[in-house]
Amino acid sequence: MAPRYPTVGELTARAAALAAAYPERAALRRIGRSRGGEPLTLLTVGHGARDVLVVAGPHANEPVGGATALRLAEHLVDAAPGDGPGAAAWHLLICLDPDGARRNERWLQGPMTLGHHFRRMFRPNFYEQPEWLHARSEAELLPETRALVDLQDEIRPFLQFSLHGVDIGGSFVQLTRSLPGLAGPLARSAADLDIPLELSPFDAFFWPSPGTGVFDMPPPTRRDQFTATPSSSHASTWYHPYRYGTVTAIVEAPMWAADEIADASAHPDPQGAMTAVGRLTERDAEFLAEMADRVRPRIPAQVAPLLRTVDEFRRSCPSLVAEWSPESFAAFPGGLGGFNRAQVLALTIAARRLVLRTAGMLFQAVEACGPAAHDVRDRLDRFLTARCSVFEQRCRPRWIPVEHQVEHQFRVVRSAFGLAASSGTQGQNTAASARA
Repeated sequence: MAPRYPTVGELTARAAALAAAYPERAALRRIGRSRGGEPLTLLTVGHGARDVLVVAGPHANEPVGGATALRLAEHLVDAAPGDGPGAAAWHLLICLDPDGARRNERWLQGPMTLGHHFRRMFRPNFYEQPEWLHARSEAELLPETRALVDLQDEIRPFLQFSLHGVDIGGSFVQLTRSLPGLAGPLARSAADLDIPLELSPFDAFFWPSPGTGVFDMPPPTRRDQFTATPSSSHASTWYHPYRYGTVTAIVEAPMWAADEIADASAHPDPQGAMTAVGRLTERDAEFLAEMADRVRPRIPAQVAPLLRTVDEFRRSCPSLVAEWSPESFAAFPGGLGGFNRAQVLALTIAARRLVLRTAGMLFQAVEACGPAAHDVRDRLDRFLTARCSVFEQRCRPRWIPVEHQVEHQFRVVRSAFGLAASSGTQGQNTAASARA
């Protein structure tokens, strides 16, 4: 059997086994509990003058990070680091959102097709994702968020990694502080493992790039992300430890590669392509809203989170499509008309996966209604089949073996650590002063 993503239970069991096998090098503790009562497990390996924090599973539908965290832990106990200048204590949060991750376990066994994935995946709406601090008071923080920020305040890491797994596209790294030299090892790992690097990912579309696949997060005074999306990088757990001098690296490893995401050649008709994407997205949003309204009174309470995500897409879709107009990109060299193939594909993927995620979660909610909603279920099933087919034709996705996803993320983390550790101790000194 080919290597696969581990479940939440397997992650916890393997972390516990590692701590039991190497008690002098590794320790396990619970830093909190999820909304559903799941333990939030922290595995600490090694010790030294610096602390590194690795956060796996910040998004429920991105399971690669847990496997990478275990790969790091196994490497670290084998390496038996000493107390030299590169030594550090590594704190590995095995899964930040175990409740959401468990909802995704229905697709982890495969088959790894877009149709199976989107019909079984779960991604909570923005306000139920523990990575974000936006629009919440201290008293309103999710318990998972509270546990993470308390941990950040406790250890004040000089380096933090947030491990993500984009569904379709390529690899890229986002940084809260610059880390010169990272583009080289990122490119080498991607080439070795046949993973494309994204030239203009949707999440960092407006950010400066010091090297291919690396993006420096702009300061709060500059445009961050598309205004129609509720997320703001500055109101996140990425930035919370910034006060301690922490460098945060968000490391993305794709499940399916779309090679055109790395194509810098001019697109023959970017305005026509984006107009078509916008119109199709609006039409699909109207269809999904109609299907949701038909079944809303029959949706069981236990699948209500699915419908909240559907409603979030319904609210944000018009504004997001409007942002893809030629006027919105006037500040870009050449405007929308000067976009390359990678830029057009990045926006196309962002739009189509929003539709497919929404349709897939609505499909699951309708399934829970039973025979009374079979007509809506059948229409959604046909819709998903048709839209996945068109998506595959446009993106030509190819599955990246799980072991390659993990190895790439592992290599990038290790390279970033080496660069950060050799660039000085400013962050750790800041933390030490704050402790004193």
